[in-house]
Amino acid sequence: MNKLRILKTYFGHDTFRPGQESIIDHLLAGRDVMAIMPTGAGKSACYQIPALLTEGVTLVISPLISLMKDQVHTLTQAGISAAYINSSLTPSQYDRVCERMAQGAYKLVYVAPERLDVPSFVEICRRLTIPLLAVDEAHCVSQWGQDFRPGYLHIARFIRQLPMRPTVGAFTATATDHVREDIIRLLELRTPYSLTTGFDRPNLWFGIKRARPREKCEVLMEFLREREGQSGIVYCSTRAGVEEVCDELCRAGISATAYHAGMEDSDRRQNQEDFLYDRKNVMVATNAFGMGIDKSNVSFVVHYNMPKSMEAYYQEAGRAGRDGTAAECLMLFTPGDVQTARYMIENSEQNPDLSAEEASVVRARDLERLRRMEIYATTSECLRANILQYFGEALPTSYGGEDGGCGCGNCSNCTGGLASADITVEAQMVLSCIARTGQRLGIVLIGQILRGSRSERISEKGLDKQTTFGLMKKYSTPYIKQIIKSLIGQGYIRMTEGEYPILTLTETSGDILYKRIPVTMRYPADMEVESGPAKKERHNANDAASRVRRSTSAAGSADPALYKALADLRRELAAAQNIPSFYIFSNATLEDMCVKLPRTPEEFLEVSGVGQAKLDRYGEVFLSCIASHLNQREDKS
Repeated sequence: MNKLRILKTYFGHDTFRPGQESIIDHLLAGRDVMAIMPTGAGKSACYQIPALLTEGVTLVISPLISLMKDQVHTLTQAGISAAYINSSLTPSQYDRVCERMAQGAYKLVYVAPERLDVPSFVEICRRLTIPLLAVDEAHCVSQWGQDFRPGYLHIARFIRQLPMRPTVGAFTATATDHVREDIIRLLELRTPYSLTTGFDRPNLWFGIKRARPREKCEVLMEFLREREGQSGIVYCSTRAGVEEVCDELCRAGISATAYHAGMEDSDRRQNQEDFLYDRKNVMVATNAFGMGIDKSNVSFVVHYNMPKSMEAYYQEAGRAGRDGTAAECLMLFTPGDVQTARYMIENSEQNPDLSAEEASVVRARDLERLRRMEIYATTSECLRANILQYFGEALPTSYGGEDGGCGCGNCSNCTGGLASADITVEAQMVLSCIARTGQRLGIVLIGQILRGSRSERISEKGLDKQTTFGLMKKYSTPYIKQIIKSLIGQGYIRMTEGEYPILTLTETSGDILYKRIPVTMRYPADMEVESGPAKKERHNANDAASRVRRSTSAAGSADPALYKALADLRRELAAAQNIPSFYIFSNATLEDMCVKLPRTPEEFLEVSGVGQAKLDRYGEVFLSCIASHLNQREDKS
């Protein structure tokens, strides 16, 4: 059986996703791989398919119990023999898995990194044929990345203890250049084939909704009511926030549960299962939830508070739409989120393995990440372009937004809710203020000078004597900050990195100051422009900023009644087996059934996501459901 036949037979797909085939080919040829692929790009198939094409057992190093369970159950449903070894197993269960592993009963075994330090397990592995070792969530090996896991540092030592070195594949969704270098070095990858497939997730809509703290919960509930019955995650920055938001949602009759590290293990486990098994639609959680969750039918992710970094945000938001269907990623933003995140960074416990100097570097790096996250949350430019730019990519030319192709057309900034203004004169004021104060101040002080603030700090520094003092006193503070951030985004101002970033001029600043080229800015239509009683009427804008986009999926364009019937059948079958619904078929597969309307087993195999094992197990009942629906439709016509 070749790779394409395995892809169709076990995974139900006719073609590979971008990057998958080249990774599989290199692993099969015995070359190490360093793969950076966004969530939903199909990383797991890149090592699962080689595992089925090689002799012996493939080891997969995985950081979380829930991730292992999801992967193994999904493989089992597809007819692939797999198991996991972690602390959730009883001693007798562990012995049984090891015994069957030695007998060659499994093609893949998922293992927690800490298990690699157990001498008895190492000895078992020394007696096995291990052609491939895959490291999932490989960024956990780097102290400079997120989710550092000390056990990952021992993977290379474990490999050196094996009688024959396996091919090693390292996989992660996000990694800066520094983290990528760490992965290659610490896992001792040998001249790896490196591939970054691109960070864009076209099926995801990104949105920012600015709301005052007391308004957030009502905005969230309105969003959830419009998506009743859909599965989604709401991330909060603190445990107290999780409890408060979940309680409010439950009181409002929304099917929600909670998850954070301060809960009892049994409660956390029960709540997670309620969400996975669709007994609860909404999971309210801290960032302790999600890295190991392979739930494919998450239709939305809401960030109740702004995360501390773009890496964290994109990883968490990326848990929506894993099956490729349309999904939404919404952030509810208030300026207080920045102060909360800064406090958490400045008061967090540092890794004890770091020196004082290294800890200082890490904190400065985290504050810089926070600054970049704030820019995203307050930008008036295309959100998708902003995300991709952060990861070193440009917006694909395939997008064509309402602004003539400069945006994605699928984010809140590209689809309405923004006003436009000519800020040429205001930009000259801002640049002049930066120049006349010696290019040594940050956003806050520059804004206070221009507003004519009489704060103690302004007086102490003599900044009220500047010729630019009070030039923009009629404008609100948020509007002035928006102008500054827009000029940063357009390259007319540079902001330095570090704990106390300052504003400096760039090579193009003179185009505004001396050549007086026109400058425009987009900003939220509901932003207060002028302060005091003389508030300027809003620029040409509609009230779209006060509304949140309602998602539309492929199911809506096919046959909603049939989709519901198939989803109900899937739920019944899952309940009978005590497994999550998405283990049987993903939302994308149900939608493809609605489009292709298969009537025979052969046609059922043509549905994306249906392989031979799924046909044998579920084909008859799903074909019967489709046939019944089509007969009813014909009778009505």
